[in-house]
Amino acid sequence: MEDNYRSYLKGIRVSPRKARLVVNLIRGKHVQDALDTLRFTQKKTAPVVAKMIRAAISNATAQATVDVDNLIVSKACVDEGPMFRRYIPRAQGRAAPVRKRSSHITVELSELR
Repeated sequence: MEDNYRSYLKGIRVSPRKARLVVNLIRGKHVQDALDTLRFTQKKTAPVVAKMIRAAISNATAQATVDVDNLIVSKACVDEGPMFRRYIPRAQGRAAPVRKRSSHITVELSELR
């Protein structure tokens, strides 16, 4: 049986489309390579995802004896969270909708055998 170590973050105020750009960079990489990639990524979501990877590593070391050098990011996904709906005034008395999106991010690590 293969062990997977997860970390979740729900309701982060960044659109899922922008968060997926960062998450797609690290999927399938070794943990240290993923952290190095995120350190030099100039996106709002990069430090958040790096913190999630470190949390998943902490979960792995707390649950079992795991060699951190053998961990890879096996699954990383971004789902849509709740959306705030606001309105902005426009010309001639009209109103235009503004959708403030949020994301649920999941990072899953597994041990490379």
